[in-house]
Amino acid sequence: MRIFDPHIHMTSRTTDDYERMAAAGVRALVEPAFWLGQPRTNVGSFTDYFDSLVGWEPFRAGQFGIRHHATVALNPKEANDPRCRPVLDVLPRYLEKDGVVAVGEIGYDSMTPEEDAAFAAQLALAVAHDLPALVHTPHRDKVRGVERTLAVVAESGIDPGRVVVDHLNEVTVKQVRDTGCWLGFSIYPDTKMSPPRMVELLKAYGTERMLVNSAADWGRSDPLLTRATGDAMLAAGFTDDDVDRVLWRNPVEFYGQSGRLDLRDEDDAEQTFAGNSILRGGS
Repeated sequence: MRIFDPHIHMTSRTTDDYERMAAAGVRALVEPAFWLGQPRTNVGSFTDYFDSLVGWEPFRAGQFGIRHHATVALNPKEANDPRCRPVLDVLPRYLEKDGVVAVGEIGYDSMTPEEDAAFAAQLALAVAHDLPALVHTPHRDKVRGVERTLAVVAESGIDPGRVVVDHLNEVTVKQVRDTGCWLGFSIYPDTKMSPPRMVELLKAYGTERMLVNSAADWGRSDPLLTRATGDAMLAAGFTDDDVDRVLWRNPVEFYGQSGRLDLRDEDDAEQTFAGNSILRGGS
């Protein structure tokens, strides 16, 4: 089983996690910029963090044969802090970095006017830089948050096929399914989604445009829950091809739109190029 985790916060994890992930079949991942838990008070703390996402974390992942990519953004929670909003001015230089495959996480936390403005501005950056967008939906009042999210996406003019609306569940999946956006699901030990619940959604809605991630942030989480979801799919009667589509081919297709994915096997000289992407992965 080959796994591409399309949303995982490895800054919060140890090298032991990288080793366990590699043993479980994780060959590539995307790490979105997010709120670190402790409020940041100036733009410099963001630039140091972004530099780590495009420099240090790819090095750490590479030691275990995992291809690391990132998304960068001003996250929704900190969009409410006026000390952080100047981050929007420094994003364009990071959005040109080779390993940056989307703008994200953007979207809503508390659905404030400040979050509205940051969300719209960063969708415009995604269009300007020809990148996909990774959208965070709020943990509270999620149905209204998803409605508002989809309205802003529609107003922005971005191709919905270049947007993944993440942290969905049984209540919100129908809202997004017919919009053309991709659907993201975070699998957690206690909150959000579980492998059995995810399997039921895949049975009901199919595997098209479905992205399954572990998120694995600084709270209680598990970077191997992508693997657990694949195993649960097989136990429920899904085929190896179904699992490969959800856990590998779908994230490759979505983030491949950036033209920046690099999925070369380090010991494999064969390379298949799509735009500027190197999309070869093991079978």
